[in-house]
Amino acid sequence: MTATEVRGAAADPDGEPVRASTRDSLRDSASRLATHRLTCLLAPALIYLALRELGLLVLQLMSARWDKPVTRVLTLWDGQWFLGIADGGYGGTWPWLYDGFGSRRPETPLAFFPGYPALVRWVAGLPWVDLIGAAFAVTIVSGVFCAYGLARLGRSVRGGSPRTGLLLVALFAASPMAVVLSMTYSEATFCALAAWALVGVVERRWVLAGLCCLGAGLVRPTAAALILAVGLAALVAVVRRRDGWRPWAGAVLAPLGLLGYLGYVALRTGRLDGWFAVQSQGWNSRFDGGAATWRFALSILGDPRSVMELTTVWVLGVALALLVVGVRQRVEWPLTVFALGVLVMDLGSNGLMNSKARLLLPAFTLLLPVAFALARRRTGTAVWLLAGLALFSAWFGAYTITAWPYAI
Repeated sequence: MTATEVRGAAADPDGEPVRASTRDSLRDSASRLATHRLTCLLAPALIYLALRELGLLVLQLMSARWDKPVTRVLTLWDGQWFLGIADGGYGGTWPWLYDGFGSRRPETPLAFFPGYPALVRWVAGLPWVDLIGAAFAVTIVSGVFCAYGLARLGRSVRGGSPRTGLLLVALFAASPMAVVLSMTYSEATFCALAAWALVGVVERRWVLAGLCCLGAGLVRPTAAALILAVGLAALVAVVRRRDGWRPWAGAVLAPLGLLGYLGYVALRTGRLDGWFAVQSQGWNSRFDGGAATWRFALSILGDPRSVMELTTVWVLGVALALLVVGVRQRVEWPLTVFALGVLVMDLGSNGLMNSKARLLLPAFTLLLPVAFALARRRTGTAVWLLAGLALFSAWFGAYTITAWPYAI
């Protein structure tokens, strides 16, 4: 070795020279590894936010066509109620808000669960943050947390993988009514808590499952389906004497949020079924076993009156088909129980039919068979299929809050 070569090299611990090119190669490998890890870390958020941004771009075009400001359509209907509760609490909700019959009672605001507006109120208390900005911030951050929960769930389930998790995130963000994940609605917050609760179940992290389920019970009544899934899974663990005291803790924590709020409404209204009475009196919403949904579906299939109603019926049909596929593919039974619970609550209610596709959004575990199937396909095939679904979702979501004249 020449003197020049010696000066361009370093000595290893054993005294042997290591060439500069080797050190450069090692640095390049470390840099590529760090970049790969960073990409993997950011992937769920980037996929979710990119698909939601696509939806907002299409919404901007549609809102201009119908001369409706984007901010206004993203804060319509239930969004106004949540903003009003965040601003003034249940006793000081904005006086121009009314129920489905155009009336208003002192107990009417109690129909809306407190979790989401409470978060909005806390964020709005920060310096230089207004109420609507706070609501959008809570929605966006909740959606990102949900994306990471779904990515973890898709990786943790039997037969799952990181690829499956990312595909699950994309399918969720591009689902037909994903537009509400950009609105001042509580779906994004609920789905985030539900996703991490189910991660807790699959990974046997029972305290995590119980705490997230407790939080979900303060956000939406759909938490009843989550409580059922978490509670049954914890019970099985107790019977099998697995994980010590933790399944007991998860089972005890899970229903506290929902029962706590229902109890609060019972005290405020003076009747045990107070929340259900408020729903029935204000929106004619009650459980009828699916009779109203069945009549609606037959009516629309026989005489399609609008894109919204016909698509809603097809979404319900696809959801039922995916449930059957999930059962046949033996998706973990707690995930199937959760999806089944959401379906029963949605299809079994005689509430606003135009909301049924939206109310199915939390049943994201129905998408697992699709994620499994796409994970086995070539990347190009999966990307093209997801791109088509994303474009349809973006258009349909924009249509439902601009061209469609009624509440969703």
